[in-house]
Amino acid sequence: MRLIDDPQALAPLLEQVAQGLRARGQRLTTAESCTGGLIAASCTVLAGSSDWFERGFVTYSNAAKHELLGVPAALIERHGAVSEPVARAMAEGALQHSDADWSLAVTGIAGPGGGSATKPVGTVWLALGRRGGDTRAECQVFEGDRTAVRSATVVRALTMLVDALG
Repeated sequence: MRLIDDPQALAPLLEQVAQGLRARGQRLTTAESCTGGLIAASCTVLAGSSDWFERGFVTYSNAAKHELLGVPAALIERHGAVSEPVARAMAEGALQHSDADWSLAVTGIAGPGGGSATKPVGTVWLALGRRGGDTRAECQVFEGDRTAVRSATVVRALTMLVDALG
């Protein structure tokens, strides 16, 4: 699925997100690095998304992660921006800096460069936070070019939320 070519391709998944959040009277915030706001943009494709989408943070640089989300600079230095601790801190920071009930955070290497032996291109850490609850994180290594990695990240992040909403 290439969201840049067909943003409506996510409509069924977004309807599940919308229904799940509306049923609970809850809202979502996003903290995005490698997707550059694609999750937030995808959410707002749906009319009426202001009922359940609260805000999005695009924190592409390490400084933005620190300044906008409160991710400790030492955490980024110790683990790297593409890591479980940073993804978790992004999700938790998004909740702290919003009125949302849920947060989705993503940080990764979309390519074509920037990868390493331990973190190849396509490596993405995703985190799902819930106000008053636990933050869950997972690592994925997506195949394909930059657009494919970013699109797969959006789909996986939204799927994580749908699964959590049950």
